Amino acid sequence: MSADTAAPGRLPRQIGKYKVLGRLGEGATSEVFHARDEFHGRDVAIKCVRIPVRVTGNDEDDGHYFERFFAAEADLVGKLEHPNVVQIFDAVADPELPYVVMEYVPGTTLKKFCRPDALLSLEQVVEIGFKCAMALGYVSRQGLIHRDVKPANVLAVMDRDTVVDVKITDFGSVLKLDAERTAVHRVGSLAYISPEQLDGAVIDARADMYSLAAVLYHLIAGRPPFEGPTQAALMHQVFNEQPRPLASLRDGVPASLEALLQRALEKNPADRPGNWDDFAQSLAGVIARREVPRGKLQGVLDSERFNLLRGLDFFTAFGDVELWEVVHRAKWQRFNFGHALFKKGQEGRNFYLIAQGGVEVFRDGNKVAALGKGASVGEMAYLAPSPELRLHQADVIVSQTCTTISFNPEAMAQLSAGTRHRFDDAFIKVLVRRLHAAHEALEHPRRIL
Repeated sequence: MSADTAAPGRLPRQIGKYKVLGRLGEGATSEVFHARDEFHGRDVAIKCVRIPVRVTGNDEDDGHYFERFFAAEADLVGKLEHPNVVQIFDAVADPELPYVVMEYVPGTTLKKFCRPDALLSLEQVVEIGFKCAMALGYVSRQGLIHRDVKPANVLAVMDRDTVVDVKITDFGSVLKLDAERTAVHRVGSLAYISPEQLDGAVIDARADMYSLAAVLYHLIAGRPPFEGPTQAALMHQVFNEQPRPLASLRDGVPASLEALLQRALEKNPADRPGNWDDFAQSLAGVIARREVPRGKLQGVLDSERFNLLRGLDFFTAFGDVELWEVVHRAKWQRFNFGHALFKKGQEGRNFYLIAQGGVEVFRDGNKVAALGKGASVGEMAYLAPSPELRLHQADVIVSQTCTTISFNPEAMAQLSAGTRHRFDDAFIKVLVRRLHAAHEALEHPRRIL
Protein backbone atom coordinates (compact mmCIF):
# COMPACT_ATOMS: atom_id res chain seq x y z
CA MET A 1 0.00 0.00 0.00
CA SER A 2 1.40 3.39 -0.96
CA ALA A 3 0.00 5.33 1.98
CA ASP A 4 1.51 4.70 5.40
CA THR A 5 -1.73 4.80 7.39
CA ALA A 6 -1.45 3.75 11.02
CA ALA A 7 -5.20 3.33 11.46
CA PRO A 8 -8.45 4.37 9.72
CA GLY A 9 -9.15 8.04 10.32
CA ARG A 10 -5.57 8.76 11.39
CA LEU A 11 -3.36 11.05 9.37
CA PRO A 12 -0.92 9.05 7.21
CA ARG A 13 2.77 9.95 7.59
CA GLN A 14 3.64 9.28 3.98
CA ILE A 15 1.87 8.71 0.65
CA GLY A 16 4.35 7.25 -1.81
CA LYS A 17 7.31 9.64 -1.88
CA TYR A 18 5.29 12.51 -0.44
CA LYS A 19 5.40 13.56 3.22
CA VAL A 20 1.87 14.28 4.48
CA LEU A 21 1.39 17.65 6.20
CA GLY A 22 -2.35 17.59 6.87
CA ARG A 23 -5.82 16.62 5.71
CA LEU A 24 -7.61 19.01 3.35
CA GLY A 25 -10.99 17.28 3.07
CA GLU A 26 -12.89 14.18 2.11
CA GLY A 27 -15.88 13.13 0.06
CA ALA A 28 -17.81 10.06 -0.93
CA THR A 29 -15.15 8.80 -3.33
CA SER A 30 -11.89 10.24 -2.02
CA GLU A 31 -9.83 11.88 0.69
CA VAL A 32 -7.47 14.79 0.01
CA PHE A 33 -4.21 15.47 1.86
CA HIS A 34 -1.75 18.36 1.95
CA ALA A 35 1.74 16.99 1.27
CA ARG A 36 5.27 18.01 0.36
CA ASP A 37 7.04 17.15 -2.88
CA GLU A 38 10.68 17.41 -1.83
CA PHE A 39 12.04 16.60 -5.29
CA HIS A 40 10.33 19.61 -6.91
CA GLY A 41 10.40 21.76 -3.77
CA ARG A 42 6.65 22.42 -3.68
CA ASP A 43 3.55 21.64 -1.67
CA VAL A 44 0.97 19.42 -3.36
CA ALA A 45 -2.55 18.15 -2.80
CA ILE A 46 -2.96 14.36 -2.99
CA LYS A 47 -6.35 12.83 -3.67
CA CYS A 48 -6.58 9.22 -2.51
CA VAL A 49 -9.42 7.38 -4.24
CA ARG A 50 -11.36 4.94 -2.13
CA ILE A 51 -11.77 1.54 -3.82
CA PRO A 52 -14.55 -0.55 -2.24
CA VAL A 53 -13.68 -4.09 -1.17
CA ARG A 54 -14.77 -6.40 -3.99
CA VAL A 55 -16.46 -9.66 -3.26
CA THR A 56 -19.08 -10.54 -5.84
CA GLY A 57 -21.78 -9.04 -8.01
CA ASN A 58 -22.36 -5.33 -7.55
CA ASP A 59 -19.28 -4.89 -5.38
CA GLU A 60 -17.11 -5.42 -8.43
CA ASP A 61 -19.23 -3.00 -10.44
CA ASP A 62 -18.83 -0.44 -7.66
CA GLY A 63 -15.07 -0.94 -7.77
CA HIS A 64 -14.94 -0.28 -11.50
CA TYR A 65 -17.17 2.78 -10.99
CA PHE A 66 -14.74 4.26 -8.47
CA GLU A 67 -11.74 3.33 -10.62
CA ARG A 68 -13.15 5.39 -13.48
CA PHE A 69 -13.02 8.52 -11.34
CA PHE A 70 -9.29 7.88 -10.80
CA ALA A 71 -8.71 7.04 -14.47
CA ALA A 72 -10.41 10.25 -15.63
CA GLU A 73 -7.95 12.42 -13.72
CA ALA A 74 -4.97 10.15 -14.43
CA ASP A 75 -5.58 10.73 -18.16
CA LEU A 76 -5.09 14.47 -17.60
CA VAL A 77 -1.65 14.39 -15.97
CA GLY A 78 0.35 17.30 -17.36
CA LYS A 79 -2.34 18.22 -19.90
CA LEU A 80 -4.18 21.13 -18.26
CA GLU A 81 -2.23 24.37 -17.98
CA HIS A 82 -4.42 27.37 -17.26
CA PRO A 83 -4.11 29.92 -14.43
CA ASN A 84 -7.64 29.10 -13.25
CA VAL A 85 -7.45 25.30 -13.53
CA VAL A 86 -5.71 23.13 -10.94
CA GLN A 87 -2.76 21.32 -12.52
CA ILE A 88 -2.51 17.53 -12.24
CA PHE A 89 1.11 16.49 -11.74
CA ASP A 90 1.02 12.72 -11.30
CA ALA A 91 -1.22 9.69 -10.84
CA VAL A 92 -0.21 6.43 -9.16
CA ALA A 93 -2.41 3.41 -9.87
CA ASP A 94 -1.76 1.61 -6.59
CA PRO A 95 -4.08 -1.46 -6.47
CA GLU A 96 -5.20 -0.69 -2.92
CA LEU A 97 -5.04 3.10 -2.77
CA PRO A 98 -4.71 4.87 -6.13
CA TYR A 99 -3.91 8.55 -5.79
CA VAL A 100 -3.60 11.71 -7.86
CA VAL A 101 -1.03 14.44 -7.15
CA MET A 102 -2.27 17.96 -7.88
CA GLU A 103 -1.35 21.60 -7.48
CA TYR A 104 -1.83 22.76 -3.90
CA VAL A 105 -3.98 25.88 -3.60
CA PRO A 106 -4.09 27.47 -0.14
CA GLY A 107 -7.44 28.93 0.79
CA THR A 108 -10.96 27.57 0.80
CA THR A 109 -13.71 26.67 -1.66
CA LEU A 110 -16.65 28.73 -2.89
CA LYS A 111 -18.93 26.60 -0.73
CA LYS A 112 -17.96 28.86 2.18
CA PHE A 113 -19.60 31.83 0.43
CA CYS A 114 -22.92 30.19 -0.37
CA ARG A 115 -24.39 30.90 3.06
CA PRO A 116 -26.67 33.94 3.42
CA ASP A 117 -24.42 35.25 6.22
CA ALA A 118 -21.20 34.99 4.19
CA LEU A 119 -22.11 36.31 0.73
CA LEU A 120 -19.51 37.98 -1.44
CA SER A 121 -20.03 41.35 -3.10
CA LEU A 122 -21.71 41.25 -6.49
CA GLU A 123 -18.50 42.59 -8.00
CA GLN A 124 -16.54 39.61 -6.67
CA VAL A 125 -19.17 37.13 -7.84
CA VAL A 126 -19.11 38.50 -11.40
CA GLU A 127 -15.30 38.48 -11.45
CA ILE A 128 -15.31 34.86 -10.21
CA GLY A 129 -17.83 33.98 -12.92
CA PHE A 130 -15.67 35.53 -15.62
CA LYS A 131 -12.56 33.60 -14.55
CA CYS A 132 -14.46 30.32 -14.25
CA ALA A 133 -16.04 30.83 -17.67
CA MET A 134 -12.65 31.49 -19.26
CA ALA A 135 -11.20 28.41 -17.51
CA LEU A 136 -14.08 26.16 -18.57
CA GLY A 137 -13.79 27.53 -22.09
CA TYR A 138 -10.16 26.39 -22.06
CA VAL A 139 -11.25 22.97 -20.72
CA SER A 140 -13.84 22.73 -23.49
CA ARG A 141 -11.21 23.47 -26.16
CA GLN A 142 -9.28 20.46 -24.86
CA GLY A 143 -12.31 18.31 -25.73
CA LEU A 144 -13.44 17.97 -22.11
CA ILE A 145 -16.64 18.55 -20.18
CA HIS A 146 -16.18 18.86 -16.42
CA ARG A 147 -19.69 17.62 -15.48
CA ASP A 148 -19.40 18.47 -11.77
CA VAL A 149 -19.08 22.24 -11.56
CA LYS A 150 -20.21 23.18 -8.05
CA PRO A 151 -19.01 25.52 -5.27
CA ALA A 152 -16.98 22.77 -3.57
CA ASN A 153 -15.04 22.21 -6.80
CA VAL A 154 -13.92 25.82 -7.18
CA LEU A 155 -10.97 26.74 -4.97
CA ALA A 156 -10.76 30.34 -3.78
CA VAL A 157 -7.43 32.08 -3.28
CA MET A 158 -7.88 34.61 -0.49
CA ASP A 159 -6.31 37.90 0.51
CA ARG A 160 -7.79 38.33 3.98
CA ASP A 161 -11.54 38.22 3.35
CA THR A 162 -11.38 38.93 -0.39
CA VAL A 163 -11.35 36.29 -3.13
CA VAL A 164 -8.50 37.35 -5.43
CA ASP A 165 -8.40 34.29 -7.68
CA VAL A 166 -10.12 30.95 -8.32
CA LYS A 167 -9.15 27.54 -9.68
CA ILE A 168 -11.41 24.80 -11.03
CA THR A 169 -10.60 21.41 -9.51
CA ASP A 170 -11.80 17.78 -9.32
CA PHE A 171 -11.82 16.31 -12.81
CA GLY A 172 -12.89 12.86 -11.64
CA SER A 173 -16.21 13.22 -13.45
CA VAL A 174 -14.76 14.71 -16.63
CA LEU A 175 -16.12 13.55 -19.98
CA LYS A 176 -13.51 13.26 -22.71
CA LEU A 177 -15.43 13.66 -25.94
CA ASP A 178 -13.02 11.63 -28.07
CA ALA A 179 -12.47 8.83 -25.56
CA GLU A 180 -13.34 5.25 -26.44
CA ARG A 181 -13.88 4.24 -22.81
CA THR A 182 -17.50 4.22 -21.67
CA ALA A 183 -18.11 7.19 -19.38
CA VAL A 184 -19.87 7.16 -16.03
CA HIS A 185 -23.25 8.77 -16.61
CA ARG A 186 -25.45 10.89 -14.34
CA VAL A 187 -22.57 12.30 -12.34
CA GLY A 188 -22.82 15.74 -10.80
CA SER A 189 -24.60 17.44 -7.92
CA LEU A 190 -28.36 17.77 -8.14
CA ALA A 191 -28.43 21.42 -7.09
CA TYR A 192 -26.24 22.41 -10.06
CA ILE A 193 -26.79 19.70 -12.68
CA SER A 194 -28.32 20.54 -16.05
CA PRO A 195 -31.59 18.87 -17.15
CA GLU A 196 -29.94 17.12 -20.11
CA GLN A 197 -27.18 15.73 -17.90
CA LEU A 198 -29.69 14.54 -15.34
CA ASP A 199 -31.66 12.88 -18.11
CA GLY A 200 -28.59 10.97 -19.34
CA ALA A 201 -28.75 12.67 -22.74
CA VAL A 202 -25.78 13.52 -24.95
CA ILE A 203 -24.20 16.69 -23.53
CA ASP A 204 -21.78 19.40 -24.61
CA ALA A 205 -20.09 22.38 -22.96
CA ARG A 206 -23.46 24.04 -22.33
CA ALA A 207 -24.06 21.52 -19.52
CA ASP A 208 -21.10 23.03 -17.66
CA MET A 209 -22.42 26.49 -18.52
CA TYR A 210 -25.71 25.68 -16.80
CA SER A 211 -23.82 24.42 -13.74
CA LEU A 212 -21.64 27.53 -13.52
CA ALA A 213 -24.73 29.73 -13.77
CA ALA A 214 -26.28 27.73 -10.92
CA VAL A 215 -23.15 28.29 -8.83
CA LEU A 216 -23.21 32.05 -9.49
CA TYR A 217 -26.91 32.13 -8.66
CA HIS A 218 -26.15 30.45 -5.32
CA LEU A 219 -23.30 32.89 -4.57
CA ILE A 220 -25.60 35.84 -5.26
CA ALA A 221 -28.78 34.62 -3.56
CA GLY A 222 -27.42 32.46 -0.75
CA ARG A 223 -29.50 29.55 -2.07
CA PRO A 224 -29.29 27.41 -5.22
CA PRO A 225 -31.74 27.90 -8.11
CA PHE A 226 -33.78 24.90 -6.95
CA GLU A 227 -34.35 23.33 -3.54
CA GLY A 228 -36.51 20.39 -2.59
CA PRO A 229 -37.14 18.15 0.43
CA THR A 230 -36.41 15.03 -1.62
CA GLN A 231 -34.35 14.12 -4.67
CA ALA A 232 -37.54 13.49 -6.64
CA ALA A 233 -38.89 16.94 -5.77
CA LEU A 234 -35.61 18.59 -6.71
CA MET A 235 -35.44 16.70 -10.01
CA HIS A 236 -38.98 17.78 -10.83
CA GLN A 237 -37.98 21.43 -10.36
CA VAL A 238 -34.84 21.08 -12.49
CA PHE A 239 -36.93 19.67 -15.35
CA ASN A 240 -40.06 21.81 -15.04
CA GLU A 241 -39.71 25.01 -13.01
CA GLN A 242 -37.95 28.36 -13.34
CA PRO A 243 -35.64 29.75 -10.64
CA ARG A 244 -36.92 32.67 -8.61
CA PRO A 245 -35.78 36.08 -9.95
CA LEU A 246 -32.52 37.08 -8.30
CA ALA A 247 -33.75 40.65 -7.83
CA SER A 248 -36.35 39.28 -5.41
CA LEU A 249 -33.66 37.58 -3.35
CA ARG A 250 -30.96 40.26 -3.20
CA ASP A 251 -30.86 44.01 -3.66
CA GLY A 252 -28.72 45.55 -6.37
CA VAL A 253 -28.70 42.70 -8.90
CA PRO A 254 -28.59 44.44 -12.31
CA ALA A 255 -31.10 43.39 -14.95
CA SER A 256 -28.32 42.41 -17.36
CA LEU A 257 -26.81 39.95 -14.86
CA GLU A 258 -30.23 38.54 -14.02
CA ALA A 259 -31.02 38.02 -17.71
CA LEU A 260 -27.65 36.38 -18.43
CA LEU A 261 -27.92 33.84 -15.62
CA GLN A 262 -31.56 33.08 -16.42
CA ARG A 263 -30.54 32.46 -20.02
CA ALA A 264 -27.68 30.16 -18.97
CA LEU A 265 -30.16 28.25 -16.78
CA GLU A 266 -32.58 27.55 -19.64
CA LYS A 267 -33.85 23.96 -19.85
CA ASN A 268 -32.99 23.68 -23.54
CA PRO A 269 -29.22 23.97 -24.18
CA ALA A 270 -29.94 25.72 -27.50
CA ASP A 271 -31.43 28.66 -25.55
CA ARG A 272 -28.24 29.25 -23.53
CA PRO A 273 -25.31 31.45 -24.64
CA GLY A 274 -23.73 30.01 -27.76
CA ASN A 275 -20.22 29.54 -26.39
CA TRP A 276 -18.01 30.20 -23.38
CA ASP A 277 -16.51 33.36 -24.83
CA ASP A 278 -19.96 34.93 -25.25
CA PHE A 279 -20.81 34.02 -21.67
CA ALA A 280 -17.51 35.35 -20.29
CA GLN A 281 -17.69 38.60 -22.25
CA SER A 282 -21.26 39.19 -21.09
CA LEU A 283 -20.06 38.88 -17.50
CA ALA A 284 -17.14 41.21 -18.19
CA GLY A 285 -19.59 43.71 -19.68
CA VAL A 286 -21.42 43.92 -16.36
CA ILE A 287 -18.16 45.08 -14.77
CA ALA A 288 -17.09 47.32 -17.63
CA ARG A 289 -20.42 49.17 -17.63
CA ARG A 290 -20.19 49.64 -13.84
CA GLU A 291 -23.55 47.92 -13.37
CA VAL A 292 -22.50 46.41 -10.03
CA PRO A 293 -21.25 48.63 -7.22
CA ARG A 294 -17.51 48.67 -6.72
CA GLY A 295 -16.70 46.94 -3.44
CA LYS A 296 -13.44 45.98 -1.82
CA LEU A 297 -11.67 45.22 -5.11
CA GLN A 298 -11.88 48.88 -6.21
CA GLY A 299 -8.91 48.85 -8.63
CA VAL A 300 -8.74 47.50 -12.16
CA LEU A 301 -10.07 43.94 -12.16
CA ASP A 302 -8.40 41.01 -13.89
CA SER A 303 -11.35 40.70 -16.27
CA GLU A 304 -10.89 44.33 -17.34
CA ARG A 305 -7.16 43.87 -17.81
CA PHE A 306 -7.68 40.69 -19.83
CA ASN A 307 -10.08 42.41 -22.22
CA LEU A 308 -7.80 45.44 -22.44
CA LEU A 309 -4.95 43.18 -23.60
CA ARG A 310 -7.21 41.48 -26.13
CA GLY A 311 -7.76 44.81 -27.83
CA LEU A 312 -4.04 45.60 -28.34
CA ASP A 313 -2.30 44.68 -31.61
CA PHE A 314 0.83 43.63 -29.74
CA PHE A 315 -1.07 40.69 -28.20
CA THR A 316 -2.97 39.58 -31.32
CA ALA A 317 -1.17 36.21 -31.50
CA PHE A 318 -1.45 35.51 -27.76
CA GLY A 319 -3.94 32.85 -26.69
CA ASP A 320 -6.14 33.15 -23.61
CA VAL A 321 -3.68 31.26 -21.41
CA GLU A 322 -0.78 33.51 -22.42
CA LEU A 323 -2.91 36.61 -21.87
CA TRP A 324 -3.76 35.47 -18.36
CA GLU A 325 -0.03 35.12 -17.68
CA VAL A 326 0.49 38.69 -18.82
CA VAL A 327 -2.39 39.86 -16.62
CA HIS A 328 -0.78 38.32 -13.56
CA ARG A 329 2.93 38.87 -14.29
CA ALA A 330 2.99 42.36 -15.81
CA LYS A 331 3.35 45.52 -13.78
CA TRP A 332 0.29 47.69 -14.32
CA GLN A 333 0.69 51.41 -13.66
CA ARG A 334 -1.19 54.64 -14.22
CA PHE A 335 0.75 57.85 -14.94
CA ASN A 336 -0.47 61.43 -15.09
CA PHE A 337 0.34 64.15 -17.62
CA GLY A 338 4.00 65.17 -17.57
CA HIS A 339 5.42 62.00 -16.03
CA ALA A 340 8.67 60.79 -17.66
CA LEU A 341 8.61 57.09 -18.48
CA PHE A 342 12.23 57.41 -19.64
CA LYS A 343 14.89 60.08 -19.63
CA LYS A 344 17.75 60.23 -22.09
CA GLY A 345 20.77 58.40 -20.71
CA GLN A 346 18.81 56.10 -18.37
CA GLU A 347 19.49 52.39 -18.65
CA GLY A 348 16.60 50.49 -20.23
CA ARG A 349 15.61 47.68 -17.90
CA ASN A 350 11.85 48.01 -18.55
CA PHE A 351 9.75 48.15 -21.66
CA TYR A 352 6.25 49.60 -21.66
CA LEU A 353 3.08 48.98 -23.64
CA ILE A 354 0.58 51.83 -23.71
CA ALA A 355 -2.80 50.31 -22.82
CA GLN A 356 -4.63 53.62 -22.57
CA GLY A 357 -3.68 57.28 -23.07
CA GLY A 358 -0.60 58.58 -24.87
CA VAL A 359 3.05 59.66 -24.68
CA GLU A 360 5.35 61.96 -26.66
CA VAL A 361 8.96 61.27 -27.58
CA PHE A 362 11.50 64.12 -27.41
CA ARG A 363 15.03 64.02 -28.77
CA ASP A 364 17.24 66.92 -27.67
CA GLY A 365 14.15 68.93 -26.79
CA ASN A 366 12.39 68.38 -30.12
CA LYS A 367 9.23 66.29 -30.31
CA VAL A 368 9.83 63.48 -32.78
CA ALA A 369 6.79 61.22 -32.17
CA ALA A 370 3.41 60.95 -30.48
CA LEU A 371 2.36 57.43 -29.48
CA GLY A 372 -1.02 56.18 -28.31
CA LYS A 373 -2.88 53.04 -27.31
CA GLY A 374 -1.11 49.86 -28.39
CA ALA A 375 2.31 51.42 -28.88
CA SER A 376 5.42 50.04 -27.21
CA VAL A 377 8.31 52.10 -25.86
CA GLY A 378 11.67 51.11 -24.45
CA GLU A 379 11.94 47.73 -26.15
CA MET A 380 15.02 48.73 -28.19
CA ALA A 381 17.05 49.47 -25.06
CA TYR A 382 15.50 46.50 -23.24
CA LEU A 383 16.56 44.09 -26.01
CA ALA A 384 20.02 45.59 -26.52
CA PRO A 385 22.86 43.06 -26.11
CA SER A 386 25.28 45.30 -24.18
CA PRO A 387 25.06 47.89 -21.36
CA GLU A 388 26.16 50.82 -23.51
CA LEU A 389 23.36 50.11 -25.98
CA ARG A 390 20.77 49.90 -23.22
CA LEU A 391 20.88 53.65 -22.61
CA HIS A 392 17.78 55.53 -23.80
CA GLN A 393 18.40 58.04 -26.57
CA ALA A 394 15.29 60.14 -25.98
CA ASP A 395 12.81 61.37 -23.35
CA VAL A 396 9.38 59.72 -23.26
CA ILE A 397 6.80 61.94 -21.54
CA VAL A 398 3.13 61.22 -20.76
CA SER A 399 0.95 63.53 -22.85
CA GLN A 400 -2.41 62.02 -21.87
CA THR A 401 -3.01 60.21 -18.59
CA CYS A 402 -2.10 56.65 -19.45
CA THR A 403 -2.23 53.08 -18.22
CA THR A 404 0.93 51.11 -18.97
CA ILE A 405 1.90 47.45 -18.91
CA SER A 406 5.58 46.92 -18.21
CA PHE A 407 8.04 44.05 -17.88
CA ASN A 408 11.60 43.80 -16.63
CA PRO A 409 13.98 40.84 -17.11
CA GLU A 410 12.99 39.23 -13.80
CA ALA A 411 9.26 39.32 -14.66
CA MET A 412 9.92 37.98 -18.16
CA ALA A 413 11.91 35.07 -16.69
CA GLN A 414 8.82 33.99 -14.72
CA LEU A 415 6.73 33.58 -17.88
CA SER A 416 6.28 30.20 -19.49
CA ALA A 417 8.40 29.35 -22.55
CA GLY A 418 5.32 29.60 -24.79
CA THR A 419 4.47 33.10 -23.60
CA ARG A 420 8.07 34.28 -23.96
CA HIS A 421 8.00 32.95 -27.51
CA ARG A 422 4.89 35.05 -28.20
CA PHE A 423 6.73 38.11 -26.88
CA ASP A 424 9.69 37.38 -29.16
CA ASP A 425 7.38 37.21 -32.18
CA ALA A 426 5.63 40.43 -31.16
CA PHE A 427 8.97 42.22 -30.68
CA ILE A 428 10.10 41.11 -34.13
CA LYS A 429 6.94 42.54 -35.68
CA VAL A 430 7.46 45.85 -33.86
CA LEU A 431 11.07 46.08 -35.00
CA VAL A 432 10.19 45.21 -38.60
CA ARG A 433 7.55 47.97 -38.65
CA ARG A 434 10.08 50.46 -37.29
CA LEU A 435 12.73 49.46 -39.81
CA HIS A 436 10.17 49.79 -42.57
CA ALA A 437 9.19 53.26 -41.32
CA ALA A 438 12.86 54.30 -41.18
CA HIS A 439 13.42 53.00 -44.70
CA GLU A 440 10.40 54.93 -45.97
CA ALA A 441 11.71 58.08 -44.33
CA LEU A 442 15.12 57.68 -46.00
CA GLU A 443 13.51 57.12 -49.39
CA HIS A 444 11.22 60.14 -49.08
CA PRO A 445 12.02 62.72 -51.78
CA ARG A 446 12.03 65.57 -49.25
CA ARG A 447 14.45 63.92 -46.87
CA ILE A 448 17.38 66.06 -45.66
CA LEU A 449 20.75 64.67 -46.81
